[in-house]
Amino acid sequence: MNVGEVTDMDTQVIERLEAKTPEKRFLWVLQEDFHQAPRVAQALLDEARDCLVGTSDQLMPGQMRVLLTKRRAGHGRSLRHTATTEVMWTLEAGAEDRRVLRRHGSAALRRVRIQRLLSEAIEQGALATQEDLAQVLQVSVRTIKRDFAHLRAQGISLPSRGYVRAIGRGQTHKAQIVGRWLCGETYDQIALHTHHSITSIQRYVQAFVRVVELHRRAFPEEQIGLLLQMGLPLVREYLAVYRKNDTPACRERLDEQLQRLSRGPTRRRKRQKGGL
Repeated sequence: MNVGEVTDMDTQVIERLEAKTPEKRFLWVLQEDFHQAPRVAQALLDEARDCLVGTSDQLMPGQMRVLLTKRRAGHGRSLRHTATTEVMWTLEAGAEDRRVLRRHGSAALRRVRIQRLLSEAIEQGALATQEDLAQVLQVSVRTIKRDFAHLRAQGISLPSRGYVRAIGRGQTHKAQIVGRWLCGETYDQIALHTHHSITSIQRYVQAFVRVVELHRRAFPEEQIGLLLQMGLPLVREYLAVYRKNDTPACRERLDEQLQRLSRGPTRRRKRQKGGL
């Protein structure tokens, strides 16, 4: 078999993954629970996607476009002669941010946003400076420096342009959160320690489990990233967490989650007739 050739087994795995997406579940609910024809269900999905998610050229509320230095741009040049790229940043994440603010306060919310913005930058091939963060968060660079010191004291790697060489020695917030979950912490405990919302934590864990599932089926890292629409650095980071925590307790916790994933979404109960 040639390298990169897709086998029948690979095709089946891809089909299984596609069947577990939120879009497929939405279509299933429309057809089974609301008795819509497949074409009508697809039309409703397309309309809902355009209204709620938008196209790749559209910004959702709370998002903004910024120009940042390309990740592989060299140092020592003036910014005017340094390669840049456009990045979409999520400055305001809606309900997730509001929950963090209500539970932990404004300083914790700003630190969560710093981690999110740095992750979004590096996933789009860019690196942000502390000045970039200070500008969009409307605080002083001194405040950002204090936040960096606070987060690094917790062992979180912050891939900013000034500290790009630190990448790989520490863990980004996503890897740290997944590691905490894998070692037995509950979502509530992780939220308390990291100040991230439970919704975000669940999303990171679900993405991690899908990466591991494909890795166990011998999918290459690049193909895992394409299938899950995830950047290669994040795929590799999740796999590093998986290998680091290869203990019986962690394997048991992970296997339970993989079994839930393999079963797919459970069918909702039929609505009782006669209700208003």
